[in-house]
Amino acid sequence: MSQWRLDWPTSGGGRIASGRLKTTPGDFIVDEFLEFPESGSDGEADANPGSGEHLCLKLEKVGDNTEYVARELARMADCRNFDVGFCGLKDRHAVTRQWFSLYRPGCESQDASLIEDIAVRWPVLAASRQARKLRRGEHRGNGFVVTLRAVTGEREVIDRALTRLANIGAPNYFGPQRFGNGGANLDRAVHLDPATLNRRSRSGGKGRGGKKRAGSDGSKNVLYFSAARSWLFNEVLAARVEDGSWAEAGATGPLWGDGGTTASGPLETLERDIVAQTPGLASLFSVTRMKPERRPLAVKPERLSWQWLAEDSLELTFVLSPGQYATTILSDIFELEDMSLSRHNEQQG
Repeated sequence: MSQWRLDWPTSGGGRIASGRLKTTPGDFIVDEFLEFPESGSDGEADANPGSGEHLCLKLEKVGDNTEYVARELARMADCRNFDVGFCGLKDRHAVTRQWFSLYRPGCESQDASLIEDIAVRWPVLAASRQARKLRRGEHRGNGFVVTLRAVTGEREVIDRALTRLANIGAPNYFGPQRFGNGGANLDRAVHLDPATLNRRSRSGGKGRGGKKRAGSDGSKNVLYFSAARSWLFNEVLAARVEDGSWAEAGATGPLWGDGGTTASGPLETLERDIVAQTPGLASLFSVTRMKPERRPLAVKPERLSWQWLAEDSLELTFVLSPGQYATTILSDIFELEDMSLSRHNEQQG
């Protein structure tokens, strides 16, 4: 049994319904919104072709994770993995529409041929040349269409809870997938040497000659470090949910860094007391030189709407900003059974 708490308090004191998530990939649709500064386009298919050294493509993918597609695009475009940019990791077990950038200076005449080759693997929804590589978190947001199956619970109660979600929002927890199976990423985090992590972060995980080490531990250590930071935030947020202060206007929680938190007064005391209960994680931040930051405690989905497709099937449509999680807001109401995990376990068995 894991030593880590991986299920935190809900805003309503408990979940009032249950449902199956990702019964098929089409039950979880994600559409990335990206506004190009040169054209003002938000990713529509008739985007201005633009100009620049980076060819940006919006692809639709099913069954492939973001990093795999990025590596394949690098191979097809005959460029380095580093030369492929994207704004965020999207779920493999879903229908996802996502932008990628390929560094291809002086290759404009070959774009049409490359796009044709890529379209054999993934539908190309839009293309535009831009001056800069796409980077993490640069997208404007993500649109979701999520269908829950085998929903149990009273429809009127669920409708009231969804209305409350639209008006107030939900606790802005980091999703459990960040922490690994059973909190495995946290188990690894407590064994990291923070001084070593700091040296690796400054070197960018590169070896001799400035080349990135294939299979180096640097990126994994950053993953474990991020998991620790996220878990501490969730613990503070859980305390704020329990005392009812999470939804106060402008309320934020700590993304722990060197020196701990930027909060002051009673809030600082609360946050430091909570983090001190897990010294193995708190010690990671002693010499990392990572600046403490703040994250909103509440997430309020934009343009939330829903319709009942059948007695036990519910479709929800909404938009979230970067760094916000669809499963987080749904888990505030529903006990979710992720069917993609069940399929994965069957395949592994």
